[in-house]
Amino acid sequence: PGDQEAGELGLAAVPGRQAAFRQGLEAAVNYARAVGCPRIHVMAGRVPLGTDRAAVAGEMETTFIENLKYTADLLSQEDMIGLLEPINSRITDPCYYLNTPHQAAAILEKVGRPNLKLQLDLFHCQIMDGNLSRNLETYFPLIGHIQIAQVPGRHEPDSPGELNFPYIFELLESLGYTGYVGCEYAPKGDTLEGLGWLRSYWESRGLQHGGTSKAAK
Repeated sequence: PGDQEAGELGLAAVPGRQAAFRQGLEAAVNYARAVGCPRIHVMAGRVPLGTDRAAVAGEMETTFIENLKYTADLLSQEDMIGLLEPINSRITDPCYYLNTPHQAAAILEKVGRPNLKLQLDLFHCQIMDGNLSRNLETYFPLIGHIQIAQVPGRHEPDSPGELNFPYIFELLESLGYTGYVGCEYAPKGDTLEGLGWLRSYWESRGLQHGGTSKAAK
């Protein structure tokens, strides 16, 4: 994440911070290796304060691509995946450089490395672009991780909001998604109580707690 006290939120696309980015990446790899985690979120970072986004877009993209190539080479030695997550600039962070799946897909295409993927947070995607079904279908080949939260409150999937998560989960299954779905939300209360939505979802699918089939028992 860089120097968060100084207002940084990632370094991969920030010009002049390449050395610090590489140090941070190496530390992240060490942590990931220690806990057996094969995926690392490579945070793009914010447009520097006092600069116009359009004016620095080209330089930031060049820096991002350069750092991502370095990242892909390093992670390939560890059999790890680097993930790019667009973060919405309408609510969460107006200064974040990478803010739409389309932008992330274009960057991934220019870098052209198979061990770099899209981390698609449906909360951010809905706020910036909507059209979730088509976006999931379009970008599915690039997706390395999915995260969820209800919109606009960023709470549990069954809290009041815009997204129909039972439909979305079935769509992910139909597309053949076999990865994890990260609960990137702020619980409205107690964490375990907040996971009631998952128990209800399992029961609606004829599954027991833990996702096992009742028929198999």
